[in-house]
Amino acid sequence: MRRLAARGAAGDAGGVTAPAADRSDCARSPSPRRLIDLYALGDPGVSLSSSDRCTGSAGVARRRLNEAEKLSSVQEAQLEQLKAARARGLGHKERGLVLRMARLQPPWVHTAFLLCIFGLVGAIEIPMDLTQPPTITKQSVKDHIVDPRDNILIECEAKGNPAPSFHWTRNSRFFNIAKDPRVSMRRRSGTLVIDFRSGGRPEEYEGEYQCFARNKFGTALSNRIRLQVSKSPLWPKENLDPVVVQEGAPLTLQCNPPPGLPSPVIFWMSSSMEPITQDKRVSQGHNGDLYFSNVMLQDMQTDYSCNARFHFTHTIQQKNPFTLKVLTTRGVAERTPSFMYPQGTSSSQMVLRGMDLLLECIASGVPTPDIAWYKKGGDLPSDKAKLENFNKALRITNVSEEDSGEYFCLASNKMGSIRHTISVRVKAAPYWLDEPQNLVLAPGEDGRLVCRANGNPKPTVQWMVNGEPLQSAPPNPNREVAGDTIIFRDTQINSRAVYQCNTSNEHGYLLANAFVSVLDVPPRMLSPRNQLIRVILYNRTRLDCPFFGSPIPTLRWFKNGQGSNLDGGNYHVYENGSLEIKMIRKEDQGIYTCVATNILGKAENQVRLEVKDPTRIYRMPEDQVAKKGTTVQLECRVKHDPSLKLTVSWLKDEEPLYIGNRMKKEEDSLTIFGVAERDQGSYTCMASTELDQDLAKAYLTVLADQATPTNRLAALPKGRPDRPRDLELTDLAERSVRLTWIPGDDNNSPITDYVVQFEEDQFQPGVWHDHSKFPGSVNSAVLQLSPYVNYQFRVIAINEVGSSHPSLPSERYRTSGAPPESNPGDVKGEGTRKNNMEITWTPMNATSAFGPNLRYIVKWRRRETRDAWNNVTVWGSRYVVGQTPVYVPYEIRVQAENDFGKAPEPETVIGYSGEDFPSAPRRFRVRQPNLETIHLEWDHPEHPNGILVGYTLRYVPFNGTKLGKQMVENFSPNQTKFTVQRADPVSRYRFTLSARTQVGSGEAVTEESPAPPNEAYTNNQADIATQGWFIGLMCAIALLVLILLIVCFIKRSRGGKYPVREKKDVPLGPEDPKEEDGSFDYSDEDNKPLQGSQTSLDGTIKQQESDDSLVDYGEGGEGQFNEDGSFIGQYTVKKDKDETEGNESSEATSPVNAIYSLA
Repeated sequence: MRRLAARGAAGDAGGVTAPAADRSDCARSPSPRRLIDLYALGDPGVSLSSSDRCTGSAGVARRRLNEAEKLSSVQEAQLEQLKAARARGLGHKERGLVLRMARLQPPWVHTAFLLCIFGLVGAIEIPMDLTQPPTITKQSVKDHIVDPRDNILIECEAKGNPAPSFHWTRNSRFFNIAKDPRVSMRRRSGTLVIDFRSGGRPEEYEGEYQCFARNKFGTALSNRIRLQVSKSPLWPKENLDPVVVQEGAPLTLQCNPPPGLPSPVIFWMSSSMEPITQDKRVSQGHNGDLYFSNVMLQDMQTDYSCNARFHFTHTIQQKNPFTLKVLTTRGVAERTPSFMYPQGTSSSQMVLRGMDLLLECIASGVPTPDIAWYKKGGDLPSDKAKLENFNKALRITNVSEEDSGEYFCLASNKMGSIRHTISVRVKAAPYWLDEPQNLVLAPGEDGRLVCRANGNPKPTVQWMVNGEPLQSAPPNPNREVAGDTIIFRDTQINSRAVYQCNTSNEHGYLLANAFVSVLDVPPRMLSPRNQLIRVILYNRTRLDCPFFGSPIPTLRWFKNGQGSNLDGGNYHVYENGSLEIKMIRKEDQGIYTCVATNILGKAENQVRLEVKDPTRIYRMPEDQVAKKGTTVQLECRVKHDPSLKLTVSWLKDEEPLYIGNRMKKEEDSLTIFGVAERDQGSYTCMASTELDQDLAKAYLTVLADQATPTNRLAALPKGRPDRPRDLELTDLAERSVRLTWIPGDDNNSPITDYVVQFEEDQFQPGVWHDHSKFPGSVNSAVLQLSPYVNYQFRVIAINEVGSSHPSLPSERYRTSGAPPESNPGDVKGEGTRKNNMEITWTPMNATSAFGPNLRYIVKWRRRETRDAWNNVTVWGSRYVVGQTPVYVPYEIRVQAENDFGKAPEPETVIGYSGEDFPSAPRRFRVRQPNLETIHLEWDHPEHPNGILVGYTLRYVPFNGTKLGKQMVENFSPNQTKFTVQRADPVSRYRFTLSARTQVGSGEAVTEESPAPPNEAYTNNQADIATQGWFIGLMCAIALLVLILLIVCFIKRSRGGKYPVREKKDVPLGPEDPKEEDGSFDYSDEDNKPLQGSQTSLDGTIKQQESDDSLVDYGEGGEGQFNEDGSFIGQYTVKKDKDETEGNESSEATSPVNAIYSLA
């Protein structure tokens, strides 16, 4: 057993409204009071499975009735209402809404909701008893193609007070209807009728027509209607030779149909009218040609004829058939794919916005290639893209600007693949952004007409008044034109007119009429008085109160005569005066009064609302297995509102059940006597009132030969539980609500848990989240709610077998708003470039937004400067700060805010601006303690410009001009030392070291290892010894040494005298030589080294352990003099400047001193 509960009249898609008066859609009642019974047939959007069939041994099948099938009979009526919506001027958005409602809602809900939609979005309607300019109400389409066999009809209807007169232009010139006997105009209408019963050619009347509707307050214009006569030309006669083709080769059979208006539908058949079987090898292209990716021998078994079906004449023309002759070979060679259509590797295509884009790729090859489609830089739009013709065509419906770009098709088989790129450009005919609407003003009021449209290229805007260009119209001091807007100030009665806005580009045009009417009218109600509306508990409804007045009245609603205005909370008042009650409760029952007021007076109307209990089947029929010939009873006990008439009926296998003499239908059950095999099937109990309906279903299985208990539920195998049902919301509070549900069948396994899920329609519509979990023993729970969330709940039952399907969703309940209580998390500040910092965070979800227009206040400042905070308000989840220094710390705060206020002050997060390349490492040192190892050391860069991620060392050995293999080492950012093991003791190494950040490696520093000892002789001997400059240098050094030796020898042989300081105060001792000339004679014997010393090879004198030391002669220490005050030895005696300069032989020369003096 399963049940589908019908929840009132509104569902969750917009509610139920009493139809407004004075509308053609509304049925009138002769009584002053009007009773509107709103009937519902279940929750919209329910998807139900088809009927299951199971044998008794396999279990009993259970399912719910598919409500959508019950509504199929009303779809055509809803489409007619959609057409009416177009005629009344609804935009494409509103038409889409109406169409969605037509698919989801029962017919009575559609009617009420459509009327409400018209009232909410339609233009201002002036009652027809008031004077008003003309308004076009019906016209033919812009491209009007007619059947040449019928009379031509060009529609143009308008309303106005006084009733408008009509005239036409053809090709921008006045069309004189009176002069043409075939042309007439319908009475009280501008519709043209061109009659060809008495002869004439329809082609003579082709052209561009425009209708003008005029009364004394203005002139309205129709679109420019292009009249074309349908054409279905005959196929040119031709004789076709047999097509000879090699087996495995590609082939294209061209159709080339005659051009028709509109274009004919192309299809291929044989001459015997058998359709040509198409697959991925053989298929028809969009141009009508028939493509063979590779021809096979079996293709000769039929001929091929192209057929064209023309729309208006409903005729099919057949081209002479092609016959194929396939030449066979020993085996078909496999080939890589190649494109048959389009040619080449790339092409381009232009499509208009709102149209369908069709891309096509047909390839040849053996085996037959497969086709795949891709879009560069993104994915194919899954909601609009569809593959056709065995994946050879890609269709994207309702193209928009974001569908432009490059698409490519990939044709592949096991031999290879090729691709073709198609560049798609999306252009756009003009489309409305803000269509001008009728303007009703009181004398002295201001107003404006706005005409905004977009397109590609950008459309131009032209204003007209009463069909004439605004520039040529009489001047009006109260009117000002500002581009796409006309501003009216201090309007008077004579300002009434009809304005036209024409916006166009190369792809099309839009023409809109909008009148300006100046009226002084007190408020009036447009609907019947004292309507009665009955609705089901917990549903949504709208109370309509159409009104009119000039100046535009203000409208207020009151309940039961109370003084407080109804708006906010569970109530919402629309601009057209309709009052929406979001969720009907018992206390909402009463009398509602709407009052319209302007400066000229007021008017009021009343609506009485009655709230009824829902209809519920509380004891449902059970699935049963019965033996043939036994008696079966199916229960169906119903609870309903006693004021409503209840009707219980039964269906079998979704068809009305015929109650024969073997069946007995009672108020709460159905009894079947003498069960037969034909009684097996599904039985549906349908309990309905004037307002709602409830359904429950059970399946009866009949066994022929074995006795089976009437109730076999206990014998059923365990299964997942049935979904919970009948969700109801009660105890509605600001931050909580009570949810109650009826458990489904546990299918022989006790329910252990219930999971309550919720969905909200603002941030993630259609996505369900877990809210809470409850034990399986409860069926009611209080749910804690967050502020400003439009909740919808569902329940899932769980047993040991698994989880049930989710229940049908509950009614929606919106909580009131509040300031956010938390701030977004995961706040980061990171640079994406060296001169910026990107601040990101995790956006808050619906349950933490707490109010409308959730936004984020982003603050930042340099950390070290402590400057004032910079701030900006962001609606997304990122913000980029520009012109920042390289890698500096910032303090960041992100605070949530909605229309109710700000969240608490957020925590401060440290972020950094973008990194750059680091500077070179400092103090790069290369040491070589021995011939086996080289030690490297360095310091961190002076300017890291980011977080160091490591160092890169590149080094290469070299020996003279010969280079070895370069090695690369990467180090961690903390490593500043490295040891290189030398490969040989003679090579040197060149080292290049750089630091790295996330950006990359920075400036490098280069050093070389020191040269080993005697490297010039040991390592480079072979290289240097052969150089000319080296040989010359060695010769020069040898010559210089020889000259020095000769000079030294001559000096030592010649000898010399040492000057002695003149005696002053101290007399010479007796041991001193008595030389009156103050000098000693230096003989050859004296050329020997001083006693007690010896001369080393490098010219130094070593002191011997002797009393006769240099110190005794004044050589061993500073200030040591002889008795006569002069130095003793081979060193020059210090004299006064004049004495020294006058003595040429004052210094003794030794070989070593001679060398030093020359050096």
